Amino acid sequence: MGSSYESEGTYFEEKEVSLMEIGSGNYGCSHYKRRCKIRAPCCGDIFNCRHCHNEAKNSLETNPLDRHDIPRHEIEKAQQYCINCGVCMGKYYCAKCKFFDDDITKNQYHCDECGICRTGGKDNFFHCKTCGCCYSKEMKDKHRCVERAMHHNCPICFEFIFDTMKDITVLRCGHTIHLECLKEMEKHYRYTCPVCSKSLWDMSKLWSKIDQEIASTPMPAMYQNKMVWILCNDCGANSHVQFHVIAHKCLSCKSYNTRQTRGDTATTCSSGVAEIPWAGALSSFGLKVKLLREMGKGKGKPKEKGDVVSVD
Repeated sequence: MGSSYESEGTYFEEKEVSLMEIGSGNYGCSHYKRRCKIRAPCCGDIFNCRHCHNEAKNSLETNPLDRHDIPRHEIEKAQQYCINCGVCMGKYYCAKCKFFDDDITKNQYHCDECGICRTGGKDNFFHCKTCGCCYSKEMKDKHRCVERAMHHNCPICFEFIFDTMKDITVLRCGHTIHLECLKEMEKHYRYTCPVCSKSLWDMSKLWSKIDQEIASTPMPAMYQNKMVWILCNDCGANSHVQFHVIAHKCLSCKSYNTRQTRGDTATTCSSGVAEIPWAGALSSFGLKVKLLREMGKGKGKPKEKGDVVSVD
């Protein structure tokens, strides 16, 4: 009798394992591997996942009046196992998000404060209440908080960042951006935040090069007494500095990431020549591009991994 019970127990265990593995990894879409589809509560149509729905319902072929996203938390009657045959819909299942995924190598977890599932493992992330999102624990005491930093569109591609599936990185200033968008900026030698214009990282090497260029490029006599007011994008200080066609240095933090706010009428040049010759301005722009290219070459390997990524 004992051996019979044991054999029956083994049979049921094997059956349960087989139901877990039936069709595993063979179904789903480009977004998720799963063994089920969802019926959208908004339109009643059936799709592999909410991303497939949103792509179809927001395509250019769709009437603009009919375009919409799926209300993710309104999906009803979802469970991990089929009530008829017992097949597992997805090895990872979140009852709160009604979310399935067979690829558990992503280390998915549900964050109650975010209200969605994320990847990377719960032990590797913390939720910042001010920023309103989960960040890598490596940033816990290092990042600059920005109110609801993730609850906006990417400043480059304008995709909503909070629930994107793409890798996201947090800049030194606290603003967030897609990692691939940041890499695209680097290709075009853009090294300032597209939101606040602060430098993306330590630019002291570039500032030293500009110091050398300014020292070797004296201004004509008519401009040597010209003073201008500048605003520093990095520290926010206003400075009254001598005009130079290449760049203006912040007196507070020594950054060249500055902008001219106004001239100084008391020290304008007396010549009838235009105050900023186009030739000088264009050569200055070319010089800055050259220096930025050198800066990019010596900057090192670009960041390959984001600070947080959404999965649901």
